[in-house]
Amino acid sequence: MAILRALLYLALTLFLMGILIFVHELGHYLTARACRVTIYEFSLGMGKRLAGFTSKKTGIQYSLRLFPIGGYVSMAGEDEDKEGEENDPNAFNKKNPWQRLLILVAGAAMNVLTGALAMLILVSGMTLAGYKLPSTTVAEFTPGASSYVTGLEEGDRILRVDGVKVHTGYDLSYEIMFNGYKPVDVVVERDGQEILIPQVVFPSGIEDGIELGSMDFYVLAGETTVGNVLKTTFYRSVSSVKMVFDSIKGIISGRFTLASMSGPIGVSSAVAEVASQPMAVWNILYLFALIAMNLGVMNMLPLPALDGGRVFFRLIEILRFGKPVNPKFEATVHGLGMTLLLMLTAVIAFKDLFMIF
Repeated sequence: MAILRALLYLALTLFLMGILIFVHELGHYLTARACRVTIYEFSLGMGKRLAGFTSKKTGIQYSLRLFPIGGYVSMAGEDEDKEGEENDPNAFNKKNPWQRLLILVAGAAMNVLTGALAMLILVSGMTLAGYKLPSTTVAEFTPGASSYVTGLEEGDRILRVDGVKVHTGYDLSYEIMFNGYKPVDVVVERDGQEILIPQVVFPSGIEDGIELGSMDFYVLAGETTVGNVLKTTFYRSVSSVKMVFDSIKGIISGRFTLASMSGPIGVSSAVAEVASQPMAVWNILYLFALIAMNLGVMNMLPLPALDGGRVFFRLIEILRFGKPVNPKFEATVHGLGMTLLLMLTAVIAFKDLFMIF
């Protein structure tokens, strides 16, 4: 039974990742078609081709390949010219820099939009199911609450935590979790006035080797309106994107370590964990939205082999008034980047396996 359950969670993970890969490549594909770029193949998965067909109208080959992690859109002139591509006016490298930039950005944009759509479904669904959207107004403190002792009061509408604006109860919870492990300045609205409460102390604890803060009070429920649903969706999406940058900042500063990073195996473990908890559907949907936005943002980092690395070279080309970087040099940089990325992926995979077993 345990093995069957593990296989089901793995299948669910592959399905969710497959959706994200598909929409990412679809973004590249649709934008390339709009820019009239010659496309050879749209592939979901990597490795040996299992199934597919070739369009008689366009000649584009659509493929499903063996390994469900990854995918690609193969375009003429994407890297160095192959035989015959130098005379193709619709090759990728013959398009102007802005068109190529748009094509490269489209994949990550589709991931972020997919995450935002999943977040809208999540917030709307939970609201229709009777769950109340949390506000940022303090309703009641837990017994012995340290934040009450250090200045917060019931009825305070919290506006900023450690200098970061909070708009919903979800924002508030995240900022206290991320920054509240240490005393932080909190700005509240009290009796119609903005008040700065310095060095507010929240409870803290260690989770997976990371010190985190936690809320020691309850908040009032927000209004159940279409406007509040849209507001909550927007700011939960913004907070999810901010979470990615906060994680990167944490890795650079040393607060987070390699143990905090996860690959596909770690994602599968996380899916299994949330699927086994109460409110599994909502938990999985939130995790899906979080991963979608994470993939979108991470893919746009200016690192070799990622779309962001290719965007970086396009921006250099634009700044050089249309003069491109030597294609062989760029291909070498991306090749080295891909090698390092695969090595990092392997290390993280071994770490995830070690954590499981």
